[in-house]
Amino acid sequence: MIVVAVAGMPGSGKSTVARVIAEKLGYPVIVMGDIVREEVARRGLAITAENVERVARELRELRGPGVVAEMVVERAGSLKAEGVVVDGVRSLEEVRVLSRLGKVYIVAVHSPPSLRFKRMKERGREGDIRSLEEFRLRDEANLELGVGSVIALADYMVVNDCSLEELIARAERVAGEIRDASESRSGG
Repeated sequence: MIVVAVAGMPGSGKSTVARVIAEKLGYPVIVMGDIVREEVARRGLAITAENVERVARELRELRGPGVVAEMVVERAGSLKAEGVVVDGVRSLEEVRVLSRLGKVYIVAVHSPPSLRFKRMKERGREGDIRSLEEFRLRDEANLELGVGSVIALADYMVVNDCSLEELIARAERVAGEIRDASESRSGG
């Protein structure tokens, strides 16, 4: 199985890049944040930025730093797909766990902090930040988890400092490069 692990800071455009790559490659998407949000809901808690971060931290403390990736591996194993796009990888331990599925290609999405903050305020996703202080705390939490190391070791970088149309074009180019790389690996 091919695993496309998409990483980036909150609000960088990971979900858009993941969706475009998945569409181009014909792979399903598994969103790591959705898995954590499902756990928050299962516990009967409101889906807020604080609860999502707290539950994610508790899961990692109780079951190890790769716990969310382990949940992704379980879900991906039942999909009967030749590949999967994983949106929201935050640590090298998660990459290691995902490698149980097969070859992992890391795609990092980078966007300047001021743009990320503006986008997150505008999108209004449940559990998103409401203030600059929350934005900074979320960034710090992601960096503590190790997302910076994942970004630093990425196979591909998509810079999201552009229009949506250009971002889609950039993500489509990366999808083509991944397709070419995976076909040359398999001899097909």
